[in-house]
Amino acid sequence: MKNIVLLTGSSHPSLAQRISETLGVELSRCKLGKFSNQESSVEIKDSVREKHVYIIQSGCGSVNDNVIELFILIQACRMGSAKRITVVTPLFPYSRQSERSQKKRLPQHQIGTEIMSSLLQTGNTSSPSLPQGSFAQSFMGMTSGEGGYRQWCARAGTLVANLLQAAGADHLIAMDLHDPQYQGFFHIPVDLIYAEPSIIQWIRSEVPNWRQAVVVSPDAGGAKRATSICNKLNLDFALIHKEDLANTENMGLVGEVEGRPAIILDDIIDSGSTIGLASEILKRHGATDIYAIAVHGVFSGPALEIIGRSPVTAVACTNTVPQEEFRKQCSKLKTIDIAPMLGEIIRRTFYGESVTQLFVHEEQA
Repeated sequence: MKNIVLLTGSSHPSLAQRISETLGVELSRCKLGKFSNQESSVEIKDSVREKHVYIIQSGCGSVNDNVIELFILIQACRMGSAKRITVVTPLFPYSRQSERSQKKRLPQHQIGTEIMSSLLQTGNTSSPSLPQGSFAQSFMGMTSGEGGYRQWCARAGTLVANLLQAAGADHLIAMDLHDPQYQGFFHIPVDLIYAEPSIIQWIRSEVPNWRQAVVVSPDAGGAKRATSICNKLNLDFALIHKEDLANTENMGLVGEVEGRPAIILDDIIDSGSTIGLASEILKRHGATDIYAIAVHGVFSGPALEIIGRSPVTAVACTNTVPQEEFRKQCSKLKTIDIAPMLGEIIRRTFYGESVTQLFVHEEQA
C-alpha cells in the first residue's frame, strides 16, 4: 500500500500495532508527550505530504487529553499537506453525551410532572408561589434538588464532532456509536461499522451449546442489536425491562430462559450495574450459564468487582478499549480482537471499495 500513513495517539497503541500488522504497513514515527505545563506535545517525524493519513485514537483512558492530542495530530497533518485525513475512533469520545443519554446517566430522580403530581397529592395547589407549566415544573425540580437542568444538558459529543471537522479531518470511521444520531452531526463522510461479525464468531467458538442459548437485551434500547444477532444465529430473544425508571432494581424479564444458556448483549459496559442486575434476574429465572458481551468495555468504578461477584460465567468485550489490565483484575473477562476488521475497513476505504458489503455478506451468510 503506497502513499498511506498510519499514526497512533496515546490512547491505544497496542490496537494500532495490531492494525499495522494486519495491513502490513508500519506505523509512522510520531513523538507524543507533554510540556512542563501539561499541554500536549505532538511531533510527526515522517512526511505526510500528498498521502492518505489514518489516525487511530480511541476515546478511552485520559479521554480529555487524548481528544486534544487527536485534534493536534489532525492539525499537524493538515499543515503538513496531507492529501486526506481519516480519523479512526474505535470508541468515539463523548458519544454518550447526547441530551437523551445524559438523562439516563443522571441520578433517576423524579422531576417535572412527577413533582407536580406529588405536590397536587399533598394539597398544596392553593399556594400562590407555585409556578405552572412544563418549564416551571422542571425549574421546580432543579430548585428542590430533584435532578437539575436536565433539558439543558450540554451536547459535548456534538461539540467534539464539530471540532474534529474544524481541525481538518476529511473522513471518520467509528464503531458502534452509543447514539447513532451523532453520524448526522458531521458534514464529512462517516463510516459507522459494527462489531457484530466478530461477536457472532466469538459466540460460535466460545459458548458451549450456543444453539440452545437465548440472546438477552438488558434494556429496550438494545433490542435491535440483540434481535439482529438472534436472526443471524436463529436463536430465541428475551428482554429485560425496567418497570419503574426511578428504581433500577425493579426490573422484569420478558422471555423464557429456564434451563438454557443466556447471552446478554450490550454496547458499553461502564459501571457494570446493568450487567450485574441483568445476570441476577436471569439466574433467578433459571438460566444455566450466563454470558455477557459488549462492544466497548470501559469498566469504570466498581465494575470489575460487580462482575466478579455476579453469576456471570464470562464477559467478552472487543479491544476498542485496552483490556490487558482489566483481565489481570478479573478472570471472567475475555477479549474479542477487532484489529483484523479495522484493518480491512482501512484497506477498503483506501482503495475505494465498499465497506457496507462486509456486513451485507454477514447477513446473507
